[in-house]
Amino acid sequence: MQGRERDGNLLRGSLEFLLLASLEGGALYGLRIIQDVQNKTGGHFSFKEGTLYPALHRLEKRGLIRAEVQPSDVGGPPRKYYHLTDSGVRELHRQRDAQRAHAAALRPFLEFA
Repeated sequence: MQGRERDGNLLRGSLEFLLLASLEGGALYGLRIIQDVQNKTGGHFSFKEGTLYPALHRLEKRGLIRAEVQPSDVGGPPRKYYHLTDSGVRELHRQRDAQRAHAAALRPFLEFA
């Protein structure tokens, strides 16, 4: 993980959700997943390939995503694109509901700042 160290625990607790949600819009390869998460969170969640690929392999092993090698869109070596499976879509919806419930439970404590 890079960036703010205080985000480490938040990232560990949210990484799977962030990866599944990033793939909701369609297939992406590793670097694009990292960029998507960084862009959508305003840089709040930032991580390196050493965090990404083990997490992607865990998701793939659980059948939540699948990988497909495709030619590079810029003429380089082929890239591995990751897609949500039907199980992955269901898990994303479950995790999204859990994240919403978590945020709602924290809301009263955040408003006293």
